Formats: sequence, C-alpha cells, structure tokens
Amino acid sequence: MTEPLNAQPDRMVSARELFGIDSDLMVPTFSERDDYVPDIDEAYRFNPDVTLAILAGFTRNRRVMVQGLHGTGKSTHIEQVAARLNWPCMRVNLDGHISRLDLVGKDAIVVRDGVQVTEFQEGIVPWSLQRPVALIFDEYDAGRPDVMFVIQRILERDGHFTLLDQNRVIHPHPHFRLFATANTVGLGNLTGLYQGTQVLNHAQMDRWNIVAKLDYLPRDEEAAIVLGRVPSKDTDKGRRLIASMVAVANLTRQGFAAGDLSTLMSPRTVITWAENCEIFRNPALAFRLSFLNKCDEAERPLVAEYYQRCFGEELDESWMREATSS
Repeated sequence: MTEPLNAQPDRMVSARELFGIDSDLMVPTFSERDDYVPDIDEAYRFNPDVTLAILAGFTRNRRVMVQGLHGTGKSTHIEQVAARLNWPCMRVNLDGHISRLDLVGKDAIVVRDGVQVTEFQEGIVPWSLQRPVALIFDEYDAGRPDVMFVIQRILERDGHFTLLDQNRVIHPHPHFRLFATANTVGLGNLTGLYQGTQVLNHAQMDRWNIVAKLDYLPRDEEAAIVLGRVPSKDTDKGRRLIASMVAVANLTRQGFAAGDLSTLMSPRTVITWAENCEIFRNPALAFRLSFLNKCDEAERPLVAEYYQRCFGEELDESWMREATSS
C-alpha cells in the first residue's frame, strides 16, 4: 500500500458542482487518488445539511461530529465525501479493545540486519497527524476514558501532539482533518439501544466545532438505495415490494419514537431484508429472519401488525401459505 499523497490539494471545486448543494463553498480536492481514498459508491444518497457540515470540516479544518441512530450511514457519509474529494481517509472504531497504546504507539521488537532491536512504532494518531489524512473515529461515544483523553489535545485546530516516550512534539499536517461518528451526543445510553456508550467529558464535547445530526432518509430515497444494493428488484413488482418494506421500516421508527417499540428497523436492515428475499424467495419469511426475531416477544404482535398494514396480509398466514406452496 502506498503512502498517502504528501502534496497539498491542487484543485478547488464548488460544492454545488460536486454534490448539487445550494452553496458557493469552494472545496479543496486532490487530482489523484491513492490507496487510502475510499471507493466511490454511486448508490449513496447525500444529506445536504450533513454534507455541507462535512465539507466545512475539509475546507476550513473544523472538527466535525456526525450523530444519528444506527444504520443512517454516518461513517459512510464522511467516507463518500472524502471519496469524491480524493482525500485519503482512515477509519478507527473506538471499541473497548482500542487502548491508549494503539492510538499513541508503543515499543516493538523488530529485526534490523539480522539483529533484534527495540523500536518505537507510531500509533494511528501520530501517523495520521503527519499526513493529509481524514481520520474518522467511529463509535466515538463508546471509547474508554483513558483513550478519549488522548484525543482531546488534537481536537484543537492547531493542537500539537506530544510523544512523551520520544520527547517529540508532532505538529499536525496542514491538511490533516478529524471527524467522528456517534449514536448519542455524549449523554450516555438514554434510550437503552446503545449499551456500552459513555457519558463524555463536556470539555471534550465542547471542542467539536460542528455537530451534525443525520436522520433516516425520505422513503423514496431510501427505496432507491435498497434498489441500488439489490438491483434484481428494479422491476415494477420489485419496486412495489421495496416500497412496502420501507413503509414497514418507517412504522417501526414511528413506534420507537412513540415508545411502543424498543427497537427499530434501520436502512441497513431493510437492505438485509431485501437481500434475504433473494435467498428465501419469500418476503414474510425473510422479514422474520431479518428483523422480527430480533424484537422483544411482547412487541412482535405490533410489528406483525405493521407488516399487515403495508403488505395487506397477515404475517403468519402469508408465511405459512408461501412455505407450504413451495
């Protein structure tokens, strides 16, 4: 894998031209791609407000956090903006196994000229700081407290990073960028959906210049994404099926917002449901295996009612009839 380009962005392109956003913002881009630039997903649909917030991060070196429920495409949104800017990108999931040493670096034994020697190996933070890279911290609100304080200093726009073991101060590359995604806004697991999230230090949250909220897409756009992932459904019958599936998903989200359900169907689950339809050739059975069996048993009758409203038939009867006929 090649190193990220060390040259500065060499072109300025309007946000209107790249993303169709009603904005005069001019965005720096690289004319060449390297191995760290994400692949472009032509089926991805951009939220204009969130896209503009991310572009502000790339253009003005703002620290941008994207917050939203699971499956809204938070990390992918940042990656797909970077893909169209040809901007190198690194993504780190702040799960419970990520330690301070993973971020900062540690001594490791390596072989030099046939001799074992101890050598300091940089972690992801100093490595990224020295390059024109967009560093994305995924699941930011799940990071351990000792890990989060490592990040706090570089949240400042010109924040220098000190490697104590090396007696070295790292100055950030002028085109280093920092982003994060989170299910909460640092207030903890208020809904019960996101076990493992932490209450974040308010002083650290205050260092994020922009916090953008990403909601689920309108029905038509969500259906277009599902069709992009499962192109075999792009027929009259398939489009009607996908529209009904997205309608069920929207009802689960409304039920969750009203407190009737403890879980909801994300766009990722709708795509999984459509893919499973290709395997089982049965929307009802695929629905059970993709979502219904994940629900609390006491809530399954309500979810089955949602299915009946959108598909015009009882879930149990449709599944049994299709299963016996096949």
